[in-house]
Amino acid sequence: MPSLAALKPDPAQIARLAATYSNHRPVIQRGLTAGFVLYVLGTTYRGLSARPSKPSSSRKGKGKADGKGGETGKPPKVAVDAVFYERLSKILRIVIPSLRSKEAMLLFMHSSLLIFRTAISLYVAALDGKIVASLVRAQTLPFLFNILRWLLVAIPATWCNSWLSYVQNKLALAYRTRLTREVLSEYLGDVNEGPDGKVYYKLSNLDDRIKNPDQMITHDIQRFSTHLAAIYANLAKPVLDVILYNYQLAQNLSAALLRKFTPSFGAYTAQSAALSGSLRHTHSRIVEFAEEIAFFGGEETEKMLVEREYAGLIMHEDKVLQRRWWHGCIEEGIVKWLWGSFGLVICSIPVFFKIPGIHNIDLGSRTEGFVTNRRLLLSASDAVGRVMYSYKDLAELAGYTSRVSLLLDTMSDTKKGKFEKALVSSASTEENARILKGRGRVIESEEIRFENVPIVTPNGDILVKSLSFYVKPGQHLLIVGPNGCGKSSLFRILGGLWPAYGGTVHKPPADQFILIPQRPYLPIGTLRDQVIYPHNREDMDAWGVTDDDLLRILAFVQMENVVEREGGWDVAREWRDALSGGDKQKIAWARLFYHKPKYAVLDEATSLVPVEVEGLMMDHATELGITLLTVSHRPSLWKYHAMILQYDGQGGYVFTKLDAEKRLALQEEKQALEAKLLEVPKMKARLAELLAVAEELRK
Repeated sequence: MPSLAALKPDPAQIARLAATYSNHRPVIQRGLTAGFVLYVLGTTYRGLSARPSKPSSSRKGKGKADGKGGETGKPPKVAVDAVFYERLSKILRIVIPSLRSKEAMLLFMHSSLLIFRTAISLYVAALDGKIVASLVRAQTLPFLFNILRWLLVAIPATWCNSWLSYVQNKLALAYRTRLTREVLSEYLGDVNEGPDGKVYYKLSNLDDRIKNPDQMITHDIQRFSTHLAAIYANLAKPVLDVILYNYQLAQNLSAALLRKFTPSFGAYTAQSAALSGSLRHTHSRIVEFAEEIAFFGGEETEKMLVEREYAGLIMHEDKVLQRRWWHGCIEEGIVKWLWGSFGLVICSIPVFFKIPGIHNIDLGSRTEGFVTNRRLLLSASDAVGRVMYSYKDLAELAGYTSRVSLLLDTMSDTKKGKFEKALVSSASTEENARILKGRGRVIESEEIRFENVPIVTPNGDILVKSLSFYVKPGQHLLIVGPNGCGKSSLFRILGGLWPAYGGTVHKPPADQFILIPQRPYLPIGTLRDQVIYPHNREDMDAWGVTDDDLLRILAFVQMENVVEREGGWDVAREWRDALSGGDKQKIAWARLFYHKPKYAVLDEATSLVPVEVEGLMMDHATELGITLLTVSHRPSLWKYHAMILQYDGQGGYVFTKLDAEKRLALQEEKQALEAKLLEVPKMKARLAELLAVAEELRK
């Protein structure tokens, strides 16, 4: 074991090292600076790089649906890990499509402004030391000259800061615009996409992953874009400051401490967005179904539901606030006070210790060096702190990235026919499971024909295992049956809203048939827009249709007076409130007569219309060559149809020709018998009374 004397430094060796340092000081300092730059970049990369994810549900990101319709998988974990960077890189390719794009130019401009601001900071630090030195030396002219330089440098400094804020906000808007356009192109799609389109419908009805797409498209994309634009400045500027200030701080301990004590803000952000969306959805339901709620007196129930959603959101936000509080204490203690004191100690080294190559200097120069170095060191300490603060910003960005990525992935899956939906228990049986795994063919045709097509709801309920029927042009089809037997489901398969799980579906292009539901959709816009929807005025003019033509169309549904009554074609109202139920159905029929498709699906489309008007509309549709597929319980409509598809509600059906006169006769006979049967209990009671009276008379 070596003795203590052997461990003592050799004075001669120390002198030689000091002389070597003095002779080669510029080269050594450049080497140290280069090493420091690499060190800062390396530690920053390691501090913010992806951490391995656990091979649990956090990697999967999707819950599995069990047989009872519940989710057995845990919600995905949101963190700054490899999954986050994979999602972010995918979204970055959308918001920055190329190096020549507007977003790339804004990013380059932002980077240039950050470098310019750092250069100004360096100049101000040196100028600050000169001002204090001139005060210590009592030099009036240098002091006034440096003050003038201080005021002049304020002009580019304030200009730069304002431009930085402006460019960052422009960058956020550009990101949001790119992402919103991409999402809307997938969400609303194109009418010519066929079975791969209608994502907005499938997202809400065929998949359980997203409950509130409206909030994700508006609020979450906006928050993601803002955080993405800010995170670049929060990372690039501090790292650049640390390098240019040339201040070597040991980050490893502080970064490890902050990462260890930093809560999962990404998961909190994602959960907060989900809870806010759920609360918003609950409020929107009250507005949508206000009339039904008012008639039933459901105010207390709705209030309870809203308060429950709000309480869940507030409890979550309160928990996040508490964790942010103690995290802020730890964060400020490490970054501000620990590294601030360390910087002051570094500044004191040239004062208290002899450094090779530095000779005695006067008080003014010493003061100038101390003030300049102290400002640089404190700024560098603040920059290091902002680098470490940015991990929290990254965690929050990870939360919004998770939400936006979920929206993009789910839309992509629905376009490919991949859905995640809680299934009914009967879906797990062998035969039903086999049907659900199958996929049918959809063939574009001039006629409508179903060949051995199962009718299956999105939750796996098989209503009809194999349905076959056809509709020839000009032969109207009547569809009847009890509620929940598959009448509307048939139309959704025909419209490409639901997938065909087997067989072959022959159907015309989407622009060749129109659906008229019991409660028609009336868009925001003018009275003209209600009739020509989804066309606009330019489309109408291209078709050669005038307002007089529209007025004649309204005459066929006996609504020509609505134009004068409402104040003209260009009046805009909330038409679902301005028109009665019957008028809404008439407007929908007028829309049908305007578009004149080959086929029309009528789902109780005349339930609120007088019988005489109903007959006029049916006759005019036939004159226009529109083939009708009608769901209705009105016997008055039977005479207009040549074929009937009747469900029995037990999975069976009958498809045959419709003899309207015979069916009406049977219907009348049935009603007469039912009326007589209602009289049977009264007759029995009267007979019992007569028997009792006769018995008393015999006695």
